[in-house]
Amino acid sequence: MLSGIKVLDFTQYLPGPYATLRLSDLGAEVIKIERPQGEPARELSEGKVFQGNNRNKGSLAFDLKNPSDQQKVMNLIRSADVLVESFRPGVMTSLGFGYDELKRLHPRLVYCSLTGYGQTGELSSLGSHDLNYMALSGMLSQLKDENGRPVHPTLTFADLIGGLAASEAIIAALLKREREEKGSYIDLAITDAVMSLLTTHMQYPRGNGVPELDGSIISYHIYETKDQRFVSLAALEPKFWSNFCEAVQKQEWLPYHFEKAEQGNQMYEEVCQLFQSRSFTDWVAFSEKIDCCLAPIYEISELKDSLYNQQRRMIVQSPWNDLQVFTAAKPNELHEPPRLNSSILNQK
Repeated sequence: MLSGIKVLDFTQYLPGPYATLRLSDLGAEVIKIERPQGEPARELSEGKVFQGNNRNKGSLAFDLKNPSDQQKVMNLIRSADVLVESFRPGVMTSLGFGYDELKRLHPRLVYCSLTGYGQTGELSSLGSHDLNYMALSGMLSQLKDENGRPVHPTLTFADLIGGLAASEAIIAALLKREREEKGSYIDLAITDAVMSLLTTHMQYPRGNGVPELDGSIISYHIYETKDQRFVSLAALEPKFWSNFCEAVQKQEWLPYHFEKAEQGNQMYEEVCQLFQSRSFTDWVAFSEKIDCCLAPIYEISELKDSLYNQQRRMIVQSPWNDLQVFTAAKPNELHEPPRLNSSILNQK
């Protein structure tokens, strides 16, 4: 869908590369502009961060402080549709690649600055990472253990949400360009993107979102199986709760749809006992046949072979002997996964 769109990617680490990966999966040509020694993520976590987010991208190395290289980069910008950068505010301007200068050279350019706190404000110049954005946005306060202590996520939610929001904004700016024949400047703060997910939570005095969705009722809860695995039950609507009760031959549970999921509650303890009476594999088979909003909680290593992935093909074995996750399930009319061609994964 973005075939013919050229993106120059000046970003590093995760949020920016994930944003341009999404554009690449939609067909855009992405060229990474790396420093001569290579993007820092090539060395982070044995290169896994780089490898997971930079397939199907070209790569060119430049010293952006060198006048000769600066001119070469400027020539590339003339033919680009999109520029994405993730330096601290003011860095690109100091190098001669700020938006105000480039829009005179290339009025149709879509220019996205992706930072933690945006281009303005007292916090904008401070260093920051995913955990900081999660904390400052209020999102981390929604991930707490039974003692009310915030849980440290193993997924960098904020970085990925920021990348997703950036790709969305870029596509919107490209549409605007088609209508108005002019480019746009996008000041995208990752903290803004994460905070934007709290629309529902802001409607509740305690800021904890919809009470029925916090795991406090038996029909919307995580349960342990016989073999110490876990499944998710989300039978929020009456029809799904009814389907579940009938399938496990517990019609007498029907009136207890919104019963509290807490120790000492006999109804809750009966449901727990039911789930603990069958194995994880048994519940997987059950979830694939009974329409009751039940889904197994898979480990990452199990995803590729799951029924869902076998049919949707979001995760595939790549030519580089690793697993790659696509960011677009159906990017074209043929419902085929995005391309997985030669890339810069093993080059510098």
